Amino acid sequence: MEKKRNKKKANRGGSKKKMNSDQSEAIKSVTDWLFVGSSPSPPLSSPPDDFAVTINNASLRCGEKLVFELHSHSNRSDGFLSPSKLVQRAHTNGVKVLSLTDHDTMAGIPEAVEAGRRFGIKIIPGIEISTLFSSRESGSEEPVHILAYYGASGPAMYDELENFLAKIRDGRFVRGREMVSKLNKLKIPLKWEHVTRIAGEDVAPGRMHVARALLEGGYVENLRQAFTKYLHDDGPAYATGSEPKSEEAVKLICKTGGVAVLAHPWALKDHVSVIRRLKDAGLHGVEVYRSDGKLEVFSELADTYSLLKLGGSDYHGKGGRNESELGSVNLPVKALQDFLNLGRPIWCEAIKATMRTFLEQPSDSNLSNILRFDRARILKGSSSWSCGGELMDRCLAIWLTNDERENDEFEALRLKLSCVLISSKGSCVTVGA
Repeated sequence: MEKKRNKKKANRGGSKKKMNSDQSEAIKSVTDWLFVGSSPSPPLSSPPDDFAVTINNASLRCGEKLVFELHSHSNRSDGFLSPSKLVQRAHTNGVKVLSLTDHDTMAGIPEAVEAGRRFGIKIIPGIEISTLFSSRESGSEEPVHILAYYGASGPAMYDELENFLAKIRDGRFVRGREMVSKLNKLKIPLKWEHVTRIAGEDVAPGRMHVARALLEGGYVENLRQAFTKYLHDDGPAYATGSEPKSEEAVKLICKTGGVAVLAHPWALKDHVSVIRRLKDAGLHGVEVYRSDGKLEVFSELADTYSLLKLGGSDYHGKGGRNESELGSVNLPVKALQDFLNLGRPIWCEAIKATMRTFLEQPSDSNLSNILRFDRARILKGSSSWSCGGELMDRCLAIWLTNDERENDEFEALRLKLSCVLISSKGSCVTVGA
């Protein structure tokens, strides 16, 4: 009888995992970043498993897992949901950190950030850049997509990045017309106007828009068939646009203060060559995790080339059994810590660069680059006119932890910005040296 009682006690108390120091450190690192501007990291409610941060906080239910979604699309590129609807769905699915990574545009980020405030979701500004990789051996080219992750302030040298992306988007119109032309030659009377209507105003059309037009026109049974029959990379209706070289995109991401990650490497013909060459160009990471788990071959390559191991659902909102749900990819706490440990110093330097640019040329245009993704929140509650140093303090309180803000460079910038006045409407004027 005594043995049975002891066994029950062991069962009750022995099943809990003890948190080791590495797990504690990883969780503190992630939560310090997540709850910027809050009091110290919230307490843990229970030991974490390998794939979750479980904490208590006013914005989290007790024992709720902290889910990062690092690959998603809205209708600002080829997704089906608006940025705000995407954030709402993420909230429903328990996502706490969402990166909107539309193809070749950051147009949806401000809307996503505003929706994120309403739903308690932190937004990582992102992009998925369309590129072409040229094989040195065969001379052949294949499409390669590079994810770029930026801090809350967005890219440094925003205008340079936007000009780069605009050229890709312009090429998408040429590419889309060519795909429609090829389909017409295959005796499919698809109209270009049908594709642009689906894409929507100011949205560069992509393959998904052509696929949707094929489906609506009754030329295919589903979106999957549109790709497998006509639009896959070697398909009879496939076309390239004016995509830059993969190495060029990686270098620009690094230059503008982003973290560069290779998207869906399992879709590539020669992933080893791509990873090796892009690592030399500055690549920071590779997608390794999907909703069906970790892909060991890419995890081993990430280890070989000292790259971050990340992943996301690549959610578009098209529905169907073949699409991974938003927030369905389990990222280990250690992977999130590694991502933030690498990314946060890069993003901090991007903030300094953006502030320095504004200080050197305090124009409304350069001010708009500071306010671009979170204008309403930054200017909220400010007086009719305030000095640039006060603006910087508000920005840093939103974007950075206390430790990150304690920086001599920021202090020097704050003092120099005192001669610039900022209006509550987002315009500026220099009042003296």
